[in-house]
Amino acid sequence: MDRSALRFGLAICHTHWRILAQAGCHIDPDRRCAVATIPALMSTLFQAPAYDPARERRRKRVIIVLVIAIVMAVLMYFRFRNWPYEHVVHNFFVALERQDYEKAYGIWMHDPNWQQHPDKYKNYPLGAFEMDWGPSGEWGVIKEHQIDGVARPKNGGSGVVVQVTINQRADKARIWVEKKDKTLTFSPF
Repeated sequence: MDRSALRFGLAICHTHWRILAQAGCHIDPDRRCAVATIPALMSTLFQAPAYDPARERRRKRVIIVLVIAIVMAVLMYFRFRNWPYEHVVHNFFVALERQDYEKAYGIWMHDPNWQQHPDKYKNYPLGAFEMDWGPSGEWGVIKEHQIDGVARPKNGGSGVVVQVTINQRADKARIWVEKKDKTLTFSPF
């Protein structure tokens, strides 16, 4: 079989030449292995479809919309990736502002039913929690709060640090939020 036959067609076995002949392919029966030239594969630049400006505009619009959607998705991810942790801390401080220390303790431990098994939390009981976060604690009576931001440790870590302004004081509270279960603790940083 010569190179021109390979260039313009597909080499086929004698058993398939009838099927290709019925499909409209040119068969050269004189060759040892028949060569079929499929007309669809033989198109040239002169047989290209006509330019459709409406199709091109639709294509450009789809590409622009996809690029904008991808950029917006990336921006939304980076803007709201810490929202669950900020939300937990916000709920914690709202409970403290209402002086609902039992609810705040449940948020701190991430266990709203902590009263059913208080022995589970004997390392940091409700009394110690009220000493830290109640009226006699470091922050006094908490009347307002503002979440300033979230920091992620450089080494990765198992949680994030949420910085909070309490009662418009200059010093900030830093709360550690575990990523896996959203328990709260005092920040080591």
